[in-house]
Amino acid sequence: IPPILISVIGLILAGWLFDTVQSWPVYTNVPELYILVPVLLNLKGNLEMNLASRLSTLANLGELNSISAQYTLIWGNLAVLQVQSLVVGAIAGIFSFIEGIIFNPNHMTSYYESMSIIVVSMMCAALSSMILGAFMCILIILSQRFRINPDNIACPMASSLGDLFTLIVLSLCSEFLFNFISSWVSTVMFLILAASVPLWASIVWTNKSVRHLLTNAWTPLFVAMVISSIAGLVLENYIDRYHGLAVLTPVLNGVIGNLGSIYASRISTRLHCGTEEDYYRSELTLFLINIPIEIFILIIAWWFDIGHMKLTWSFSITYFFVSVLCAAFTLIFAKKLTLWLWYHNYDPDNYSLPYITSVVDVVGNGLLVLSYWGLAKLIPGGHKIKKKKNRVKNKISSLT
Repeated sequence: IPPILISVIGLILAGWLFDTVQSWPVYTNVPELYILVPVLLNLKGNLEMNLASRLSTLANLGELNSISAQYTLIWGNLAVLQVQSLVVGAIAGIFSFIEGIIFNPNHMTSYYESMSIIVVSMMCAALSSMILGAFMCILIILSQRFRINPDNIACPMASSLGDLFTLIVLSLCSEFLFNFISSWVSTVMFLILAASVPLWASIVWTNKSVRHLLTNAWTPLFVAMVISSIAGLVLENYIDRYHGLAVLTPVLNGVIGNLGSIYASRISTRLHCGTEEDYYRSELTLFLINIPIEIFILIIAWWFDIGHMKLTWSFSITYFFVSVLCAAFTLIFAKKLTLWLWYHNYDPDNYSLPYITSVVDVVGNGLLVLSYWGLAKLIPGGHKIKKKKNRVKNKISSLT
């Protein structure tokens, strides 16, 4: 429970931060960032949780016992993380920009704005991956030294700290580049970042322990990007209507995603070790852990007035029911998916987590919005709606 509680604090801070920065000029004038946030958080979380899951399995198999093995595997995995972060960051930026144009055709855009979004995504992905990746490696080695199962610690820490740190870097980089949005600064930075990809790839290629990762496990990342973009569209369309949605979205999705990731990582380790997992006990334990955590989240949100939410009893009960439903679905889905991947010769350490977290994002966002809408229809005052802003009008006004 302690690692998950620590991760909850990180997720609450991430939700509070997102609720704060959404009023910054860059978010107001570049609405594609709302689509980019869940896409990038999902992709970044997947990269770091895949790293955590791989290293946790290696630690449990005893392959990180020597200093030389630690150096080879950790340095190789960090180089892989940089290649994946830069490539995925660029594609996430392009994807978010195109999706913003398709679903918001009235939004005025330009070459400079599109390049800024791509560069922000790449910078954020690369910088946060290097720092968080190094932190995860140290955490797993320390867990091994103190005989703590890293499967129970690494994934929730990677998820919560990843969301918080990525949001900080994304917001700061976006605000910085927004000051140069009509210049060639973004183009120059893009060329520098793109040129670094072959350098990192060459480092990976010379490391036989991780060379196979250059060609494997890309498909789930991109499929997860498409799935999580649906969550981004939901967020963009409803974030200005409902108080607290910006706070509750990363918290709910993060906590439930952590439970699914822990379960999938444990199953994967057991499969690699050739031992049997007690599925019923693990599912029941993780499901019950979610209950006090969600109550703790509601108390913290009410006590500190995070997101300026009007926490009525009707909304609190509805949110609790949504979280329980999401937890049950995620645990069942995580087990079925991990076992299916293993039996079809796919390594769950590289394939399961992207699908789990992206599906959780869509289900969590959809159920949250549905709960807001249902309370508005059934119980007057069951939640609080704030007037939707016209971001397109703000954008046009800023240009005239």
